Amino acid sequence: MITTRKSADRGRTKIDWLDSRHTFSFGEYFDPEQSGFRALRVINEDRVRAGAGFPTHGHRDMEIITYVLEGALEHKDSLGTGSIIRPGEVQRMSAGAGITHSEFNHSPSEPVHFLQIWIVPSRRGIAPGYEQRTIAVAKARGAFVPIATHDGRDESVTIHQDAGLSVAKLERGQIVDADLKSGRYGWIQVARGGVTINAVKLAEGDGAAVSDESKVSIVAESPAEVLFFDLA
Repeated sequence: MITTRKSADRGRTKIDWLDSRHTFSFGEYFDPEQSGFRALRVINEDRVRAGAGFPTHGHRDMEIITYVLEGALEHKDSLGTGSIIRPGEVQRMSAGAGITHSEFNHSPSEPVHFLQIWIVPSRRGIAPGYEQRTIAVAKARGAFVPIATHDGRDESVTIHQDAGLSVAKLERGQIVDADLKSGRYGWIQVARGGVTINAVKLAEGDGAAVSDESKVSIVAESPAEVLFFDLA
């Protein structure tokens, strides 16, 4: 079964420096029917104007994955980590027992466009942590490449949950399959372009929950960038 979550139906926070679309309930946006899917709790698509960003704030007990689509995002946290995240890289921050951090657009002139993803960890109170990796972009052309996994395989960042996140970059007409083992669930998020999954059309910003399916075939209707979550 495939249940779609259309881009236009997402929640929205729009202020002078931020335009954020919320796939699931977040902040002041609350929809009791959209409070996450399995361990996947948040998918926010954020656009932040030049020089602006999120000042220092705290998190607990959440695996936070940042995936930049355009521009550069500057990260600082209470572990002493400072980094710049750009397209072709993925960051994981484990909030665990407690962490504070800030995120700012690194550019003084260009906006930054990114996805921030929250996954509930398998247990509470783990030690806070940070990890950033370069994605094998060449391998992601026409195929799914893991970028966040529970065991850190294939040079992905490690998350503290029985879940996996992969990305594929597709040219128009390309097909990629995503397999789900018995009892597993999937979530597909279209970061760019448009695709058809098992005859269901998804546009940019759309998402879809997948259950009781052993495989989904994703056909690119235009150049596309697709994220696939494998969830317990």
